[in-house]
Amino acid sequence: MRIPALAPSLSAAAALLLAAVAFATSPAPAELVVTDARIYTANPAHSVAQAMAISGDRIVFVGSAADARKWIGPKTRVEKLDGRLVLPGLFDSHIHPIGIIEMDACDLRNEGKSLAEMAEFVRGCIVRFHIPDGEWISVRQWNPTLGNVPDAKHPTLRAALDAASTKHPIQLMGNDGHHGAFNSAALARAANAAGHTVGYSRETLAGDLATYRKLVGVDIAGEPNGTVNEEARRPMGLPSVRAQDRDELAKNPGRMTARLNSVGITGFMDASVPQESLPFYDALDHSGKLTARVALAQYFDPDVTLNAAGKPDWDLMVSQATATRAKYAHHPLIRADIVKLFADGVLEGNPLAIPPTLPEVAAIKPYLQPIIGKGADGKPAVTGYVDTGSALCAEVRTHPANYESAASVDAFMKAHGHHPTQCEISTGQLQHERAVIMEYVRRFHVAGFNVHIHAIGDMPIRAAVDAIEAARKSDGISSQHDALAHIQLVHPDDVARIGRDHLYLAFTYSWILTDPEYDLSVVPFFDHVHGRGSALHPANGYYEKNAYPVRALRDAGAILMGGSDAPVESRDPRPFMNMAMAVTRRIPGQRALNPSQSVPITDAIDAYTIHGARYMNREQDAGSLEAGKSADFIVLDRDILRLAATGKADEISQTQVLKTYFMGREVYAKP
Repeated sequence: MRIPALAPSLSAAAALLLAAVAFATSPAPAELVVTDARIYTANPAHSVAQAMAISGDRIVFVGSAADARKWIGPKTRVEKLDGRLVLPGLFDSHIHPIGIIEMDACDLRNEGKSLAEMAEFVRGCIVRFHIPDGEWISVRQWNPTLGNVPDAKHPTLRAALDAASTKHPIQLMGNDGHHGAFNSAALARAANAAGHTVGYSRETLAGDLATYRKLVGVDIAGEPNGTVNEEARRPMGLPSVRAQDRDELAKNPGRMTARLNSVGITGFMDASVPQESLPFYDALDHSGKLTARVALAQYFDPDVTLNAAGKPDWDLMVSQATATRAKYAHHPLIRADIVKLFADGVLEGNPLAIPPTLPEVAAIKPYLQPIIGKGADGKPAVTGYVDTGSALCAEVRTHPANYESAASVDAFMKAHGHHPTQCEISTGQLQHERAVIMEYVRRFHVAGFNVHIHAIGDMPIRAAVDAIEAARKSDGISSQHDALAHIQLVHPDDVARIGRDHLYLAFTYSWILTDPEYDLSVVPFFDHVHGRGSALHPANGYYEKNAYPVRALRDAGAILMGGSDAPVESRDPRPFMNMAMAVTRRIPGQRALNPSQSVPITDAIDAYTIHGARYMNREQDAGSLEAGKSADFIVLDRDILRLAATGKADEISQTQVLKTYFMGREVYAKP
């Protein structure tokens, strides 16, 4: 139990109670009274009030409509809401807000396309944006798990993008920020550690660029198939699209906060803030349009920030982070006391490639090697598995050179029904070496930072918890608000540890669903399944039982938050879709993903309000609607509490915000 962390909350509660008593005994007319409403306060009792009075930027009363009349004077503005639901302003605890504004650029908008359609789409972008020969074209919001179906003319992503152009280096930017796909002109630009251009090829993946081998997809012949993920993208010298977007948005930074306010968000954590992004927040602040409380999760890549000896420059990273924290220490709305670390990337493999590309994320057990064919409906389906423990596979692993030529591969596939490289036994890899992860967390923990770790797979989650526990043991402090983000697949042993450590968890609940195409990219690598669709979800499957175990983690003692991760999958932060799917764990019309792990709507609301505020150390000012706190609140077009109570939780996702108030001022009204 984190006894030290409770003291500020108790002090704040006492102060608010005294304020409420003082206000109640001698009320002066309020500037605004909101009445005839259902106000979910998110206070410790989860009470629902009828009315609220506001003076300046503070709430001075929360209670009954009858008692609210005492606060109405001749100049008081009264808003009668006809029973509408009011919530505290929402906190998105994991978002990349610069990316939520759509730019005028080549953008797939997450639509699934076949590889033939992809080639045509990219060709159209080159024409539309008048891209000169030799210049990069970056295609945004590519969905790596939807569509991408090959054909005879476009057997790989590389072939499809080559069909779009051989005169332009092309990159498809995965909507998750971790996947990428490239044409031959881009792959040819890869440089080795000495800075010499060698290009990605079968030869360099076994030589100069071997360190990236598990992050680069290959075709039947072992040549790159166009898929290049994570840090393996760096050698190609990609253009900084994020910097371009940041500079463009800086011309009118208020667009970002206006978009957030429109969906009810009045507090957020930017989940990855390099030093070069700080001027954007300064510009937003100076614009007078900073209408949200901001937590900056400072990001330093320990594989890039190196000292003269080629080792992570811990002193430089900590000193820069400390200076930035000090810069905003007294800012009323911006803080920078969190640091970000990636323990892994993403969990999906590519079942449509030949051979199928395994997930890259470190796993507790070796990945299975599925054989993908066609189901009765003609769509891709699991038709079998490679026996990696067989004498045949042992022979392939012992003498790999015997199975590298095109003729030997062709003969092997005809004889055995799978590619020889599927005899590989792989447990993936962590984003950084384990020792680096451990030291990163320790260094920043000792320096007093809250650590926010991107951890999706079972092994990286375990490594992240190991690092947090070791850091807490090192400095003796267990009250810092350490957090994990995404938490897709958790081993049961680690559920108990996460709960015992009272870690904050930023779930993107809208990812908790069953989807035939997505599921094919994940489940067959963990469980022996056959077919597609519901066949990929056996009740006792490891993935089915342990994917997004929200309720189990909550019951164990973890603290739930809501984090959209926008623009991943969607530029829309979608807080109410996330709340709906925390309850239903499905999209309407589909079966739920392990529904025993659902949580009540009040938990989903608290994740987006008081828990987010506590995580960012803002609970004394925001996160609940109580006397003495900032008047940050939103008015909804429907009662999501009643929808959940009457079996209509699916409808919560359609919720619209009618008004958003921040510090007592209306900052958004639905047209």
